Amino acid sequence: MKIHSGFKLSVVFVLVSLFSQCTDDAVPPTDNPDNPTPLYSTLDSTFGFGVLARVKGIWNGPVTSTTPLGGYPEWVVDFRPISAHQVSAKNELDTQNDIHMSFFIAKYNGSYRVCFRNGGSFAGQTRVSYFLADSVVETASESYYRFSEIVKGSSRAYTEVIFKNDSLILKSYTNKYNTQAISTPHMTWRAKLQDETSAQNAVTVHDFPKKELTKDFTTTFSGQAEAIYYSVTGGDPYPEEAQPYLGQATINYSFSGGFSPDPNKKVFLIITTQPLIAGFSINQANMKFRSRYVILEATDNSYTFNYMHPGTYFLYALYDTDGNMTFSSGDRVSTVNTTFSLSAQGTVSASATMNFVIP
Repeated sequence: MKIHSGFKLSVVFVLVSLFSQCTDDAVPPTDNPDNPTPLYSTLDSTFGFGVLARVKGIWNGPVTSTTPLGGYPEWVVDFRPISAHQVSAKNELDTQNDIHMSFFIAKYNGSYRVCFRNGGSFAGQTRVSYFLADSVVETASESYYRFSEIVKGSSRAYTEVIFKNDSLILKSYTNKYNTQAISTPHMTWRAKLQDETSAQNAVTVHDFPKKELTKDFTTTFSGQAEAIYYSVTGGDPYPEEAQPYLGQATINYSFSGGFSPDPNKKVFLIITTQPLIAGFSINQANMKFRSRYVILEATDNSYTFNYMHPGTYFLYALYDTDGNMTFSSGDRVSTVNTTFSLSAQGTVSASATMNFVIP
């Protein structure tokens, strides 16, 4: 079986970086993030609206970091519309670590702006942060968006999102839990657009994008020190379970031939929007259609992907015999292009059997 050797699951380090809060030289700001005025007082003038259409699609690229965590070879993110005025993506590493990002239209301080919600679980503890667009430059060759933490502004944390042709650059900055006077560089993700077709059905269903209000934050953050919520404090104003359109898929996995897995080994579940396997060979060109993946204990037997985009998917499972986090000789894989379809706010189940040992 021909196996793509470049598939490394280093998402855990990406999650750590983003939860700590997320340039090419930044384009000069067009607005003041730390003293916002209601310049965008109608939905038609929504500030940062262009990012909604530009971010949709499956993206993949390496992460670099100034932290001791260093760099990581790839991170796959599948952004799709979940309403006429919101786009989102969810990723998970394992049962304790995941991240959910979304961009949507919000009203705050009398102004309509695109909001960036970034959060999820790290080591089982949740944290969610809210940022508002405060700087936008859009030209024929490049688009730049900056999102600053809503209450304290860019001195607390901010994220830059830059589009150049088929490239996306996401840079995050933080003052490290208020221990610095200003935010400093933390993480950079340089991704290439892999696929836009997987998002097209949602674009059509929602007539996306439209200038309509997702959340009114007029009084939401009154009296708060910052727009960041932790599992111990609660109070998230727009939790994942309140967001529309998304469903869940429960995936079961097993082994053929009576094989008993080592409980110390891992199983990877990989979900794509186009088939990966032809006969006993991997179609490497279709690796770009990866949408979701997770690392599990070999004996867990089941996992539920929450807040998943509706659509048709292909399911694969890999038993990582040697622990190198990639397809390699001696690993067990499922060779059937198992398909399942998820409806809006629906639930579905599917199963993968690891039936083949890689020579």
